[in-house]
Amino acid sequence: MTTPADQKAQDIARAQSIPSYLDPQHLGPYGIFLEQVERVTPYLGKLAYWVETLKRPKRILVVDVPIHLDDGSVAHFEGYRVQHNTSRGPAKGGVRFHQDVTLSEVMALSAWMTVKNAAVNLPYGGGKGGIRVDPRTLSNSELERLTRRYTSEISIIIGPDKDIPAPDVNTNPQIMAWMMDTYSMNVGRTATGVVTGKPISLGGSLGRGDATGRGVFVTGAEAMRQAGVDMQGARVAVQGFGNVGNAAARIFTSHGAKVVAIQDVTATVYSEAGIDPVAALDHLRAHGTLAGLPGAQEIAKGDFWSVPCDVMIPAALENQITVDTAPKITAKVIVEGANGPTTPAADDLLREKGVLVVPDVLANAGGVTVSYFEWVQDFSSFFWTEEEINNRLDRIMREAYLSLADVAERHKVTLRTAAYIVACTRVLESRALRGLYP
Repeated sequence: MTTPADQKAQDIARAQSIPSYLDPQHLGPYGIFLEQVERVTPYLGKLAYWVETLKRPKRILVVDVPIHLDDGSVAHFEGYRVQHNTSRGPAKGGVRFHQDVTLSEVMALSAWMTVKNAAVNLPYGGGKGGIRVDPRTLSNSELERLTRRYTSEISIIIGPDKDIPAPDVNTNPQIMAWMMDTYSMNVGRTATGVVTGKPISLGGSLGRGDATGRGVFVTGAEAMRQAGVDMQGARVAVQGFGNVGNAAARIFTSHGAKVVAIQDVTATVYSEAGIDPVAALDHLRAHGTLAGLPGAQEIAKGDFWSVPCDVMIPAALENQITVDTAPKITAKVIVEGANGPTTPAADDLLREKGVLVVPDVLANAGGVTVSYFEWVQDFSSFFWTEEEINNRLDRIMREAYLSLADVAERHKVTLRTAAYIVACTRVLESRALRGLYP
């Protein structure tokens, strides 16, 4: 006979069962984040009591985004906005438009934003959004309608003090302008602080365009010093030649390094003598491909990982450095410009090889740091010079690197684990102090 106490225990156990979106058979990218949390849990001490907080996103919104196409038909797209954690402040994270966007990917990206913001001690939680669409197939008018409808659908959970979107893959200042305007029309006032990464004339911040790439350089330079790699003449290989990869390539080159390989969706090019990132971008814009770049030879896509280099910057998408590609890498330092480019198993291989990996949650935090500056400037309507912004960014990124390097040394762990120790401790301390309401 089942007693009331037995029934209560069964009900609680059923209620605490794994949600469908955390089914181990269908975790996708979010599974990588969960494995990273498992690895850091032994270092959390009493705060491990709250670790389940990190495993479950606070809020998941899946929306239908219907729009009129230019030919008069109606198309439906699936959109997401995930708020992983808000214990330390409003959710913060970008919005990507990509044909391969999935809920698992957006969940993982939002979770990494939680860790990233806490690792550099910004007063934010983690959020992320996306629409499953190839924006190249849409006209500019269709793209605007898609952006505005998506913004309207997620406006119930975003806001300057709730959740602040920003640009990500295939989104840009113009899209942020449409998002800001749509939200502002819905609330009846101009709310510049609802998004960051806006055009300068609409409250955007100077220095935002190169911020992520600049952060990659600052942390990469510190890692190179730690690894004994001289900046002058250092060979750099860059995967992904969008905003982050291009900016990082330019800044490394301006400090004496040379870019020997670039890979993007169009081609992989290599030159032992070095590639001019500005010339490469001009060629890409003129021809729509890196193939045929003067002074560089095109190589097979898979050969990118084995090019002789001192520093490798994966700045494309997640899951690029795997157990298959990691053994080929010759670099002494890897600086993750992308989110989640290295799998946990590959991480272990790289550590065994003695490769120093600057994790995404630190290396590419320059973008969200300057987004924070933009948010602060919007609230005060007082704007800083680009020199002031760059100096503040450099200081925050350098101090964060040195702090995490110290934790890594004390615990004899990787920089990634150190970042998770610091970030998860900060998030869970906030959770513990705030308690549960009601």
